[in-house]
Amino acid sequence: MDSWVLWLILAVVLGAAEIFTLTAALGLLGLAAALTAVVAALGLPVPVQLIVFVIASIAGLGVVRPIARRHLLQPPPQRFGVEALVGKPAYVIQEVTAHDGRVRINGEEWSARAYDETQVIPAGATVDVMQIEGATALVYPRE
Repeated sequence: MDSWVLWLILAVVLGAAEIFTLTAALGLLGLAAALTAVVAALGLPVPVQLIVFVIASIAGLGVVRPIARRHLLQPPPQRFGVEALVGKPAYVIQEVTAHDGRVRINGEEWSARAYDETQVIPAGATVDVMQIEGATALVYPRE
């Protein structure tokens, strides 16, 4: 059997194994094996094929994989505007019920409603902002 066929089989096996591991390492080794299959198909001797495989593997694992990992492991996107208020503490200025109330969030006064419609939250309580609907904060008391 020709050596390029063996390299091609190795490339396919490594590519299939990458599907199950999702580490990018086996996929890069599979690409190195595919490149080596091309070199073998050109008729270059086996020592040259091994050198091409080693160099392509080192280049892939040493250069491409860290770049790919950096792009995959990015920090979560920051929340802006009213979305950033969700989860923040608030101070109840006027009693909060299922229909109305006032709270202070980060120094700003907001209209508010109770997140749990059966609750009445007295003035002076500390609450957490659960959701923002328009210009109204839906709040839940801290316990």
